[in-house]
Amino acid sequence: MGKQNLTSVTEFILMGVTRQPELQVPLFGVFLIIYMITVVGNLGMITLIQVDSRLHTPMYFFIKHLAFIDLGNSTVICPKMLVNFVVDQNIISYYACATQLAFFLMFIISEFFILSAMAYDRYLAICNPLLYNVIMSQRLCYMLVGIPYLYSTFQALLFTIKIFTLTFCGSNVINHFYCDDVPLLLILCSNAQEIGLLIILFSALNLISSFLVVLVSYILILTCIFQIHSTESRKKAFSTCGSDLTVVVVFYGSLLFMYMQPKSAHSFETDKMASVFYTLVIPMLNPLIYSLRNKEVKNAFRRFLDSYSRSLKISLKKSGNPCL
Repeated sequence: MGKQNLTSVTEFILMGVTRQPELQVPLFGVFLIIYMITVVGNLGMITLIQVDSRLHTPMYFFIKHLAFIDLGNSTVICPKMLVNFVVDQNIISYYACATQLAFFLMFIISEFFILSAMAYDRYLAICNPLLYNVIMSQRLCYMLVGIPYLYSTFQALLFTIKIFTLTFCGSNVINHFYCDDVPLLLILCSNAQEIGLLIILFSALNLISSFLVVLVSYILILTCIFQIHSTESRKKAFSTCGSDLTVVVVFYGSLLFMYMQPKSAHSFETDKMASVFYTLVIPMLNPLIYSLRNKEVKNAFRRFLDSYSRSLKISLKKSGNPCL
């Protein structure tokens, strides 16, 4: 009987963002709006960079991949969470949970190192402008994106396979709104010490190494900017890295808030709020930050609208529309 209880887990129950029934409908509306803005914003950013030749630069190459990661991260979590707001029991199947965990880990780890690559790119552009085009070649750009994808896929598969080849207890309740590694470890019957230690080590490595690259890059960037004598050139340099810096501060700020809390104040509820921020809110904010703070993106959007309106007028004229 005991063995049957150990091996009978075929689905999990997600506790969700809140247990208060009166908040389910309002939160459904809020997160639906967030997800719609995320999809439109990130897909729009990817499309704009793809179709506008003036944005075919290393900086926008990295922004395009950041938009892809944000869209993927949000899509892995948000649709299932929206369904759970309107059903009685928040159930996710065993294999769907494993798939969600693997893709979530892949996207979130990739984001660490894409942000590092973007910081390095801005450092070269501002501090070594004459050598920028030589150093930041197409090959290097592909390497700075491809290696994080491979590394994050390796980690995602490693953790997912290790967790889901261990034995779960009779309890199948996950105290979260998606399948994450730490809440899953708490309902394992097998000795989870080894995988728990691996998760801590790799998480620390990912956070600290990427944060150090970002921190050193922006310290060097600020040093270079303050050495510029021309006010106009200094303002232009600030505007070049302003959007990237805002994105970095928001992303790492939310993660450091979660990891740096004192043990007495730490709880799964605060972890949930931090998770909502960096898995759902940040993917919505990033395309807004790059579109509102970036003149090149604004100009590209205007060119795209002008081109679309011209194409529409030409097609209407060819069709013999009497209104034109």
